Amino acid sequence: MGSGKPPLILASGSPRRKALLEALGYPIRVAVPGVEEEGLPLPPKALAQALARRKGEAVQGEWVLAADTVVDLDGEVLGKPKDPEENRLFLRRLSGRLHLVHTAFYLRTPKEVVEEVHTARVFFRPLSEEEIAWYVGSGEGLDKAGGYGAQGLGMALLERVEGDFYTVVGLPVSRVFALLWARGFRP
Repeated sequence: MGSGKPPLILASGSPRRKALLEALGYPIRVAVPGVEEEGLPLPPKALAQALARRKGEAVQGEWVLAADTVVDLDGEVLGKPKDPEENRLFLRRLSGRLHLVHTAFYLRTPKEVVEEVHTARVFFRPLSEEEIAWYVGSGEGLDKAGGYGAQGLGMALLERVEGDFYTVVGLPVSRVFALLWARGFRP
């Protein structure tokens, strides 16, 4: 960045979030916060916001961005599957159904903190057991909320997305970019 500002500190270990921000031209420094993501008894949307805030507050720096994504099936959080069998169970439950994906972010600048939660509606097409086995066998869903990645092989599972696709991927990119730009933090 020609402005002499420090890099954007990404308080997340997500390679997807890092890649999205780097694609926009931001220099990124990753600082993975040691925040426990399990056990908070909150509704899905509030959980996403609380986790994003915890991650952002756990990292030092002038310009810090943290985010968390929660898959919400009828008010129940579907986290990252613990193993392939749980991944299979998640996909069976999502098959042919609508669910919500909430992505919250916490942006700390030298002057303020901005926190928002964005929600997209995701429709899975009906999946056969063979399709579920194929996807689970890929291993792609094991490190992702809900057990699938919309930007990878998981795109084959989706019927449609209503709302910002990048909210499903893990960061409402356009909104974050607009906030950074308006505050003079430019790639």
